[in-house]
Amino acid sequence: MLKTDFESQKNRYRVFGNMALVVPKELDELEKPFSLHSPKPFEIRLQVPDLRVPIRNFLRTREVGEFLSGALAGAMTKAVLAPLETIRTRLVVGVGSKNITGSFIEIIEQQGWQGLWAGNGINMLRIIPTQAIELGTFECVKRTMTSAQEKWKQIEGPKLQIGHVNVNFSLSWVSPVAVAGAAAGIVSTLACHPLEVLKDRLTVSPDIYPSLSIAISKIYKDGGVGAFYAGLSPTLVGMLPYSTCYYFMYEKLKKSYCQSKKKKSLNRPVMLVVGALAGFTASTISFPLEVARKRLMVGALQGKCPPNMVAALAEVIRDEGLTGLYRGWGASCLKVMPASGITWTFYEAWKDMLLVEKRIL
Repeated sequence: MLKTDFESQKNRYRVFGNMALVVPKELDELEKPFSLHSPKPFEIRLQVPDLRVPIRNFLRTREVGEFLSGALAGAMTKAVLAPLETIRTRLVVGVGSKNITGSFIEIIEQQGWQGLWAGNGINMLRIIPTQAIELGTFECVKRTMTSAQEKWKQIEGPKLQIGHVNVNFSLSWVSPVAVAGAAAGIVSTLACHPLEVLKDRLTVSPDIYPSLSIAISKIYKDGGVGAFYAGLSPTLVGMLPYSTCYYFMYEKLKKSYCQSKKKKSLNRPVMLVVGALAGFTASTISFPLEVARKRLMVGALQGKCPPNMVAALAEVIRDEGLTGLYRGWGASCLKVMPASGITWTFYEAWKDMLLVEKRIL
């Protein structure tokens, strides 16, 4: 009997000399040779989630559409108007001739036709993220502020009682467009200011900074990372009134025209004119701050950098009088007006193509 049991279970025993050890059945099964027809002892399966649908839905969101529309509109506008930007920058900072025609001829004689596009590579790299962030931020903040105002109207807002006096806090006096415009200018400036510094250096001093890589290396060597944010404070001070006025005027003119003509939206020619007028108004109001900002940003190149914006403004008035605050204003308007009109036209056109809800409507 014992012999029969031993023979029937001999596969479970391992003999070492005069000793026999019992091996568990599970381990014994693992030691058997693996064959294609035998079941696998264990299996680990990893399932990678399908991200195609979430990514596709994300790319179809309104925010992404507005972001891409701003980037494309900015790139197309700058490609056309780069020569005017070059001339405007030279006039504002006081390099070379003091009029548009003279500056144009001077650039052609010294650098050839390609000189009109000096720094355009970095300009394109700057304008694409700048316009994308600026217009995307403007749309997002405007919607958020408008929604917040509507909610406060429904709940009548918080109230504060001091004795017999009731104080109602309301957002009705705040313009969502003005707040959104200010936010757009600040956010885009903080994100893209180093590119503005590079663009100005390449435009104003092409002999010192002949290429983008040399400009980056030299600026970093001279002042470290902080050098790329030179003039950030005056830039923000100058950008705030410009950006606020620019977007406020565009939305105000757009709304007034649509109400007077009883239309829901602007056609492309009218949009071009409205955008140009908005840019003209904003540029005229904030131009003295732009002059001071440019002086501070490139002053180090001339060895006489004013300590702050007030000092820069005082220096301009002392050297050139009040008219000096608007030196280069004509060239600036020549660049800003078509740029603003074309940007809004391209932006609205791209939104019509990229935004799903607009295509449905």
